Amino acid sequence: MAKQNIYKIVFHQQGNVYELHAREVSHSEMYGFLEIGEIIFGERSALLVDPSEEKLKSEFAGVLRTFIPIHAVVRVDEVSKEGTNKITATDAVPGGNVTQFPAPGFPAPGGGGKTDP
Repeated sequence: MAKQNIYKIVFHQQGNVYELHAREVSHSEMYGFLEIGEIIFGERSALLVDPSEEKLKSEFAGVLRTFIPIHAVVRVDEVSKEGTNKITATDAVPGGNVTQFPAPGFPAPGGGGKTDP
């Protein structure tokens, strides 16, 4: 039996940093998106329940594939074993200096050009 790769994907969403573990990661047919499939969740134990991972389980329940905008991805690592999926508030990240990559600016509607003196 061939060894399956496991990937750790870290990305921004709605002011939080998400860390997911999955078996499939690739560029998407939709331009500008990263495709993530087969998200791995740890086995449920009667003794220890992680509320962060439970929130992720409910958020991704029934999801076969998710598409993350490329500009939201912080990093993708191939790891030797699965870890804990988690959501961290952006201000709670060690170092506290993780920010979203700036998106291209668009001119304001109706007034983005030069003005005549």
